[in-house]
Order: sequence, then C-alpha cells, then structure tokens
Amino acid sequence: MKLSSLTIAEFQKGLRSGEFSAREAAESAYSIITERDEELGAYLHLLKDEALSSAEGIDAAVARGDELPPLSGVPLAIKDTILMEGVPTTAGSLALREYKGSYDASVITRLREERAVFLGKTNLDEFAMGSSTEHSAYYPARHPLNTAYVPGGSSGGSAAAVMSGEALAALGSDTGGSVRQPAAFCGVVGLRPTYGAVSRHGLIAMASSMDVIGPIGRTVEDVSILFDAIRGKDVFDATSVNVKGDMLPLEETRRMTVGMPREYFTEGLHEEVRRGVDMARETFEKLGMRIVEVSLPHTRHAIACYYIVMPAEASSNLARYDGMRYGSRAAERTLQKAYVEAREAGFGEEVKRRITLGTFVLSSGYYDAYYLEAGRVRQLIAHDFEEVFKSVDVLLTPTTPTPPFKLGEKTKDPLALYLEDVFTVPASLAGLPALSVPVKDYRTKDGFPVGFQLTGRRGRDGDVLGAGYAYEKSY
Repeated sequence: MKLSSLTIAEFQKGLRSGEFSAREAAESAYSIITERDEELGAYLHLLKDEALSSAEGIDAAVARGDELPPLSGVPLAIKDTILMEGVPTTAGSLALREYKGSYDASVITRLREERAVFLGKTNLDEFAMGSSTEHSAYYPARHPLNTAYVPGGSSGGSAAAVMSGEALAALGSDTGGSVRQPAAFCGVVGLRPTYGAVSRHGLIAMASSMDVIGPIGRTVEDVSILFDAIRGKDVFDATSVNVKGDMLPLEETRRMTVGMPREYFTEGLHEEVRRGVDMARETFEKLGMRIVEVSLPHTRHAIACYYIVMPAEASSNLARYDGMRYGSRAAERTLQKAYVEAREAGFGEEVKRRITLGTFVLSSGYYDAYYLEAGRVRQLIAHDFEEVFKSVDVLLTPTTPTPPFKLGEKTKDPLALYLEDVFTVPASLAGLPALSVPVKDYRTKDGFPVGFQLTGRRGRDGDVLGAGYAYEKSY
C-alpha cells in the first residue's frame, strides 16, 4: 500500500475492503516522514501516539461494521497556525515556541467528528508571512522534487507533505495565496474558499479580513471532500457563511463560459507557466467550454493594495504578542523594555518588516493617504470581478508568475518575493473562491509542475471545484 498514490475515495475503498488498516496507513505515512522529512522539513510537530490510537479506533469500527464518515482514518497534516487543544502551535515563530493550543479550532472539531487522523503540524513562513516557507523561525521547508528549491508558502509544509506522501491531504491557510501558490509549486490541488465559507475560529490571525482555511489534496475530488467536511456557518465566527460548495455536475460544466483576463498574461509571466496555462485552456475548449478574453482593469493595483491592507491588519493582530501571555517572558523589569525585548527576540525579520509597514500606514497623518485609499481600491477590484462575472462563470489564469525558485534566491529582495502573489491576491481582496490545479502531463525544463487558477463568484465554490474536476476527468 502506497499512501502517496491514493486518493481519499481509493483510501476509503481499501480501508472498508480490508486491503489495509487505518493503523497501517498511518504507519506508512510515518515511515515516509522518517525517511524524508529531515531533508524536506515539512513538519514542525508530530502526533504519532495520538494518530495511531485514533487509527486503531477506526479499525475497531470497521471490524464492527459501523457506518463511517468519508474522512474516517484519512491521515491529515495540519498547518501550524490552526489550534489543537494541548498541541504545540507555534505559527512558525519563536514568539509561540512554548505555546500549546487551549482549545480545538472549529475545523479540527469538525474533522474529529469525521474521524480523520491527525499526523502532525506542518511548517510555514512565520505567522504565515511569506511565499516560500523560508521565513520559518525553525527551518525552511523544501521542495520534494528538488530540495534546493522552495515548495512555496506560506503553507509550504502542507503542500510538500501531500506531494511527498507524508500525508494524504492537508489543511493550510490562505491570506494572499498561501494555499494556492505552494499547491501550484508542488503539483497538488489547493482551494481558497469564499471568505467566511470555513470558520476562522482557532486560526491564528494575520489579516482578518482575508484569512481563510483551505484544503490541499492530490485531486480536486479530495479537496472537495475535505472542504465539504469543514465548511459552513459556525457560532464562534460571525463572518462565517453557507456557500454552494457541492461540485457542479460534469454536464453543467461543459456549458460554462471561461474568462481569461488579459491583465494576467503580460510581461513578467514566465514562458513555461504561460505554456502550461495554454495547455489547460485547450483542454477546456475540448470539453466544450466557451473561452473569452475579459478585462479586470484594476488588477494592476492589487499587489500595492494588498501590501497596505495586509500589513496594517497584521500589525494590529500581532500587537497581542508582547511576552506577557505568549512565549518566553523577558527578563527586563520595566514594562516597555520587556515588550521591546520580547518582540525583538520573538519575531523574525519579515514579521518585523510587515509590522513596521503596517504601523506606518495606520499612523496619524498617513491613515487616509494609505489605508483608507487602499480600501477604496479594494472595492474597485471587487467591482471588476462583479462586472466580469455577469458574462462568464469562472476565470482561468496562472496561479503563479514563475515556477519554483531556489532557496535563498529571493530572500534578499522582499519585493521580488511579494510579486509571487501577483495572481493570487486579487481574489483574496475580493473574498472570492479560487482553486489551483496542476497542469496534467506537463513539467518545466527543470522538472517542476505548473498550476493554473480557477476563480469563481463569491459563494459559488462549487463552480470552481466542478470546473477543476471536469479538467481532471478529461484525462
């Protein structure tokens, strides 16, 4: 039994037929982790005793002939920004190196009800601030195909774990592209749900108006199954909503109109990525979908807008990490010096950079010029999408402007790293569902996969899942 080759549906069939047990599946995942994770760095914390105990409970239920939920026994990896009671949750930061979750996040509660098996907590850029997982305070995650390259970020550990077979599926979080970009780099599927479709209760906040929890899996169907388990309204999250999340039937997807925004196919798009998206477009045409060119004129302002709104919200959210309640308390006796010492030691350079930027744009005399203006631009970007979706069902774009890059290649140039989000942040600003799917049977000259992105109407997550599923089934 090779965990790295199974889908969730195949896993359930094998589990119920007795081909393998849930414990054997968990042990298979841990054998791969033992073999590979020292070089990959996908995990920060392992939960082996709990996982094996949960798996044995599933096996007992199978032996009794109990009816089991769709995720029963499925070995999952959880990004280390999602709280689990009594389990270390560091958000990839030294500021939380001693912190353990005081309760389960709502998504964890729902997955426990589904009887999923939690293998461990995955590596990420500190407080989810980054696009390469190089900004983890502990060690970088690396690409499973070539460990000299990054797996993307900030959910790089989750994507690398799924690609390498260290987990069957995973949860990540996505603010500006942190599920979709590593999914594209690692050749797996990643969904950013509609904002509010999945409860944020128990997710360590970065930018609260854009943060979402999203599934990562080997196929669109896997992602759909995982999404179905965690979505829906939650009394602990006032922003949570119900969405149309069931995959659109195949016969309906063939009647779709697919828009390709010209602003996403300009200078700066890597030729190998462009070629991969063209291959995806040709497949959609063969499926009978109508392809049209559209325009999202305010897209050019999205990165600038995002890197004002996000740091502003992050600086506010991270104000709570003062060394009093989280992390090691500073030895200084005066309150101000204790704050300074704790934050200086607890935060990495990228986090400090974003806190500084966010504090600046919110400061007196600059709030109107930057944050308020960025809010207006954000509304224009959302309006562009609303207008386009009057004539198309989904949008087809690249997920990333480049293939995976080498570790250290962009760490000295923060702006180059920020531009990795250029195609993912517009949907984040507008709160829309977006899905990254790997281009089938295609690799760059360096052997890496390429992902394309499907973006849909707010609340119509099933449209992008349906279109992605139709693409997969065409092969």
